[in-house]
Amino acid sequence: MATSMGCCSPEGGSSPGPGAPVRRSAAPPAHDEVALPGGEFQMGDAYGEGYPADGESPVHAVRLEPFLVDVTAVTVAMFAAFAEESGYVTGAERDGASAVFGLAVAARRADLVGVDPAAPWWTVVRGADWRHPFGPLSEAEPDHPVVHVSWHDAMAYCAWSGRRLPTEAEWEYAARGGLEGRRFAWGDELTPEGRWPCNIWQGDFPRRNTGEDGWLATAPVRSYPPNGYGLHEVSGNVWEWCADWFAADAYAASAHLDPRGPGTGLRRVIRGGSYLCHDSYCHRYRVAARSANTPDSASGNCGFRTVSSRT
Repeated sequence: MATSMGCCSPEGGSSPGPGAPVRRSAAPPAHDEVALPGGEFQMGDAYGEGYPADGESPVHAVRLEPFLVDVTAVTVAMFAAFAEESGYVTGAERDGASAVFGLAVAARRADLVGVDPAAPWWTVVRGADWRHPFGPLSEAEPDHPVVHVSWHDAMAYCAWSGRRLPTEAEWEYAARGGLEGRRFAWGDELTPEGRWPCNIWQGDFPRRNTGEDGWLATAPVRSYPPNGYGLHEVSGNVWEWCADWFAADAYAASAHLDPRGPGTGLRRVIRGGSYLCHDSYCHRYRVAARSANTPDSASGNCGFRTVSSRT
């Protein structure tokens, strides 16, 4: 159950750890993915706009081996196939509650467990999980990104599907789509030609969302144009888990070739921002932006995409 709620993604306190071990599927599902050639790129915040505690600097050269990456975040339909075949039960399901954005809650009053005064837009809702993203009175849409999945849950899906979570370096390289040193995955302007290229908050956060981009919470995958590599929703919509442990000083000690992040830590990296990001309090929808959460945490705005190594 979420007990310490951050502005970006609630941090789980008493949530269960890893679920039961999962075997690889005899017939792993096909993933819609693109092959990236690898090579060298400049990783980090070229504009000095990041929060100091997030550690987006220094900008540093990274060289990656070729890999393949999902075109979209893992969807509800994909995760449902995993759960049905493997019998896996997520941490939120075992815990019985998870954090939901307050304006999107679909639950009876008796199912509202609590609200953190420091981040009152998050409500812990009994019965909220990947099947019921806004509470027990909601049903997950198959083409939306799966949410209420912890890092442990994402790793279980990877074990079943024969895939893995991206390293943070792989994630940023893929999200940039070939654009060097730009603020966003599509360039430097947030709304080119007056259009919203990503699902983030518009209006007065957290009281009123004007819905100019068409969505209060998650949008279906492929709702927004792809980046230069063909990847959809690398900014906004949902945070995406990465493989790395988080450290604010990780970039200063980063390896040049295929960095894997610190060897230990308390929180895992999350990337990309979510539908709750707004520049009045959190501009982590920038392509260099980074945040983190404990690996047992789950919420209504965090999912994942997977990668595989080229063979």
